[in-house]
Formats: sequence, C-alpha cells, structure tokens
Amino acid sequence: MPTERKDRGKISHSPTEYGKSVKGSPLEIYLPKNNSKINILIIAGIHGDEPESTVLLSEALRSITTDELKNAVILCANPDGLSNGTRANNNGVDLNRNFPSTNWGPELVFYRNSKDEDRDVELSPGSKPATEPETKALIDIIEKLNPKYLISIHAPLACIEDPKKTELSKWISENTNLLLIQDIGYKTPGSMGSWAADKDIPIITFELPSESIEKMKETIVPTLIDILIDNCNY
Repeated sequence: MPTERKDRGKISHSPTEYGKSVKGSPLEIYLPKNNSKINILIIAGIHGDEPESTVLLSEALRSITTDELKNAVILCANPDGLSNGTRANNNGVDLNRNFPSTNWGPELVFYRNSKDEDRDVELSPGSKPATEPETKALIDIIEKLNPKYLISIHAPLACIEDPKKTELSKWISENTNLLLIQDIGYKTPGSMGSWAADKDIPIITFELPSESIEKMKETIVPTLIDILIDNCNY
C-alpha cells in the first residue's frame, strides 16, 4: 500500500551513508529492506542547480513504504552544490565531468545559466579524474551494488537519452511522453555516462522538462514511483 498522504511530509526510509562531501555533508543512499540484488540505481542532484531532480525523486520515495522500495535511490549526489545553489560542488568542480572515463580531459567546462545566454560560465573538471570525494564515493557505491541499470536525473532538456535504446528507456519515454534519443548532441567528457559506457553499465539520462515542479509531480512522479517499486519494463 502507498504511504498515506498525511505521512508524506517526511522520509520514513532510513538512509545508508556511502561517503562525505567536500564540506562534510553525508552522502546518502536508500536501499531496499531485503538486501536483494539491485536492478536499478536512480540518482538525482549531481548538479546542484537542478534541484527539481531531487524534489521529484524525494516525492516518489515519500509516496511509498519501506516494504515497497525495490531499487536504490540517491536523492542528491551533490549536497554541497544543492545547498550552495551551484552546479558544481564546493570546489567548483562539475562532478559530471570528473569521472575517470577514457574521454576525460583537463579543459574547463562551460555552461550557461539560461537558454538565452552564452555558454560562458566556467567550471573545472578537476585537476585529474575522480579528484572529488563525491565522485569517488559514487563510483565506489555503483561498483559495490553492481546494478543492472543506472538512471541519472537531470534538467531541463526534456528527453530520455539512452545510446542502447533499452527496454527500460523505451518504457520511461512512453510513460512520460519524453522523446527517446541516443545522443544528447554535444560532447560530455568525464561524465558519468561516458564512464558507465566504458564499464559497459547501461545508463539512462532522464532529462526533466522545463516545467513547474507542481506539474511534474503529476506527469513525472508516477513513473519514478514505478521505477522505485520495480514496476517497469527492462
């Protein structure tokens, strides 16, 4: 049975700490009670300026009981960035360019604050791959759990990216009416996606649309709930 609405104001699930951020914030993961094999690890908040990813995944988690949770959940992989309101972590490193992939490079990362602005805001990919405690901890927990799939939630490109077009990504696309694509259209050196591809780990990038959180609670959260309770196709 779903969690009663009156009880959804807090997270009833108990997290497991898998590391610490630069500022010492706990890095937390929510795991199924039965310690069974993890099929899907779903991750939000690797970019601190995409708080909607954390809010929506939290809403999904708070909507189900501890007995219903069947897959692993990281609500925020970059808690310092989220609390600072920055894309990067507290060292100014874009964690999604800090993974030890074969295409990692030391060049600065540029992004834009809005679609109408130039891509001229500088971030670092780190002085070398996996310099950041958040990146190292995320790699460690992924390798420990060895999930069948990774899902990384971002915003606001309104699409589902999956180079392999797996059954899971097709299912997510159909249930959210978000376009399924195989390539985001620009290079992502040092990204979690690039690293996962090197490791042959299926990874789906779940790009939320540019909509209000209130609307996405209706259109996106039901799909996230189905992922968490393992009621999806793959």
